[in-house]
Amino acid sequence: MIITSAHFVTSAVQSPQYPSGNLPEIAFSGRSNVGKSSLINTLLNRKHLVKTSSTPGRTRLINFFEINASFLFVDLPGYGYAKVPISEKKKWRPMIETYLSTRKTLKGVILVLDIRRVPGQKEHQFIDWLCHFNIPKMLVITKSDKLSKPNRIKNRKSIAESLSVDENELTLFSAKSRLGKDDVWEGITNLIASG
Repeated sequence: MIITSAHFVTSAVQSPQYPSGNLPEIAFSGRSNVGKSSLINTLLNRKHLVKTSSTPGRTRLINFFEINASFLFVDLPGYGYAKVPISEKKKWRPMIETYLSTRKTLKGVILVLDIRRVPGQKEHQFIDWLCHFNIPKMLVITKSDKLSKPNRIKNRKSIAESLSVDENELTLFSAKSRLGKDDVWEGITNLIASG
């Protein structure tokens, strides 16, 4: 995918704040600090379009980015171990669920997983939720450069078994080495085309 333009459009909490128009959207979700922002920046060949942080939970709103004036990336708040007030965490679930269940232009969700961690209850619930609403998904395993090749193979197998999916459904990715970048783009292109 050749990126000719990529820019921030808006942040939203409620549906009236979502961008108007009919451009297809691909949403990115995952546990806090899983490498979601780095994945998006790498896909778009930008270093700082999406703010990255070593502090989990920095994304607290639904952020929309327009790509090539033809589709949108949607960065959803991370879930899990973010050190944010519980009152704010409670707002995230309805905010995310409202977006996912009502957004007509949503073509699919990229669920981002850390290769060093076996998916937990939250990942299983999220996948079940996507299936319930018939929302197509792509599973991307980030930080693949953090492990040796034998450990990558081993952990990919463990994650696949945990999620009861074929290993081929898990796309390995590394923001550092660019491993899997073309594969992720292929998946995104297919989601947009089939939606």
